[in-house]
Amino acid sequence: MRWTKHDRDGPSGGGEGPRGYHHGNLKEALVRAALELIAEKGPAGFTFADAARWAGVSPAAPYRHFKSREELIADVARRGFELFTAALEAAWDDGKPDPTTTLNRLGKAYLDFARDKPAYYSAMFEAGVPVDADPQLRAAAENAFAVIRGATERLVAPMPAAERPPALMVALHIWSMTHGIASLFGRGDRARRTLPMAPDELLEAEVLIYLRGLGLTR
Repeated sequence: MRWTKHDRDGPSGGGEGPRGYHHGNLKEALVRAALELIAEKGPAGFTFADAARWAGVSPAAPYRHFKSREELIADVARRGFELFTAALEAAWDDGKPDPTTTLNRLGKAYLDFARDKPAYYSAMFEAGVPVDADPQLRAAAENAFAVIRGATERLVAPMPAAERPPALMVALHIWSMTHGIASLFGRGDRARRTLPMAPDELLEAEVLIYLRGLGLTR
């Protein structure tokens, strides 16, 4: 498969696809087309035919690999969750040097992903494709959340059993806070809101207040 400079630079204003594509890997070309179109128009702003046109193939060609636009976006979301999980696992680093520090690193990795890979982020969380629609997508999404849950299990473990909050509850709260800040202030596309401070500073302060409320830190 050969790509021209046009391909590297992304779709043209006229919406024409990669002129250098020679059908060597149609599936990957369609995934790339979906990412480009999500970045340009949002996950609901393009059709299956648009993806085919961007890839430079006939409207019928995508059906060799995907049954529908939703299945294409689900594949993009799955790939995004796999990249997301790898980023979270690297930030987790087996909980070193301590769970609180690690939790802050996980939050920063979450924000970094929303900023650096906004098209994947949109496909994962905003495209309206249910994770249950595809077993591989569901597994990829669960793997990502498992990193956050593992971190909260390590965080609450030293507390006396009678005072220990459920790790799953803490994980869901931390995830909700982090995702809210990422979606509003940390993303790397036009949907980002302005904020008079760095998103990671806001998240760190919010998590600290939450952990103090649970008695997990001072």
